[in-house]
Amino acid sequence: MKILVINAGSSSIKYQLIDMATEKVIAKGMCDRIGIAGGNFKLKADGREDYKLDIQMANHKEAVKLVLDTLVSPEHGVIESLSEISAVGHRVLHGGEKFSGSVIVDEKVIAAIEECCELGPLHNPHNLTGIRACEAMMPGVPQVAVFDTGFHQTMPDYAYMYALPYEYYEKYRIRRYGFHGTSHRYVSLRAAEMLGRKDLKIVTCHLGNGSSIAAVKYGKCFDTTMGLTPLEGIMMGTRCGSIDPAIIPLLMKKENLTADEIDTIMNKKSGILGVSQVTSDNRDIEQGAKAGNERYQLIESMICHQLTKYIGGYAAAMGGVDAIVFTGGIGENNPHYRARVAEKLAFMGVKLDEEINKKAMRTSEEFDLTTPDSKVKVLMIPTNEELMIAKDTLELVSK
Repeated sequence: MKILVINAGSSSIKYQLIDMATEKVIAKGMCDRIGIAGGNFKLKADGREDYKLDIQMANHKEAVKLVLDTLVSPEHGVIESLSEISAVGHRVLHGGEKFSGSVIVDEKVIAAIEECCELGPLHNPHNLTGIRACEAMMPGVPQVAVFDTGFHQTMPDYAYMYALPYEYYEKYRIRRYGFHGTSHRYVSLRAAEMLGRKDLKIVTCHLGNGSSIAAVKYGKCFDTTMGLTPLEGIMMGTRCGSIDPAIIPLLMKKENLTADEIDTIMNKKSGILGVSQVTSDNRDIEQGAKAGNERYQLIESMICHQLTKYIGGYAAAMGGVDAIVFTGGIGENNPHYRARVAEKLAFMGVKLDEEINKKAMRTSEEFDLTTPDSKVKVLMIPTNEELMIAKDTLELVSK
């Protein structure tokens, strides 16, 4: 069975076509700058030259049509007919309290996703656009929604509730939801398989331009750093992460800012970009810190401090920790952060193998980074959200 995975963003669509018999990626690529000047399309398939095309795409429906047309084209295609695609799995950011798992899309599901647009205004509308475009182009082919928030629905109420007047939860469902759930679920499952145990207490660290940490107890999410929105938690590329809430009204008064303007500052002008005033890319921070840039060194120290604080806190909350997993663009490719955090967690019995840690970057391999006598395993597991989405899709349509 071949499954197409679609991840629709505000101006882009990432896609993968996966043969689930072997779990091999047949083709993958991206439609970028949808509805913006300078649009481009990419397709990558094994055994052939990458296909790139500069093309204007007015909307997501045009982009989906371009993806499907290319997959079956005589010159660049990888399948003979769209009938070879058995189902489409879609990443959807926010499912609120309505979805604790993945679902086959019908009109009720679409209506529920629309209701959650208020909670995920930057993502849900575009996720829906991707679903509707595929429905129009592939009538009768099952569409499956896989929610970023779904994995975190197992959190106990004392972990997801905020200490605000309870009426705001009852009226607006203001609570912690968490995100990157598909990634946290994938790497925690892989960690259990690598260690040959299911009764594990794991802290998973998804670190990239957007970052979140999750406490996973016996396969279920116990707590996570992101909250009502993806803004809360550890500092990120352009997001401030957790700050004193009183900073918001203070800045609004001092700078004469509107609610939308302060929201833009916290989401798009803060984090690594805000402190550096130059870049949001952690690779730039690494290079600059090594060259002696004190501001970049500060950023590295802030990130490592926050990582250590959250990992230690989650270990305490779960009553121990068996494994710590690093994933995401930064988590997979920054041995320096992993080493600094492991050094701070030495009191818990964490012992890193320095040579293996240095080796574990820019690779699709999985690594146990610890020495044989380490009491806590530290693992580097490349995330594969697309495969997780495809697996959920296969399971649902097979039923």
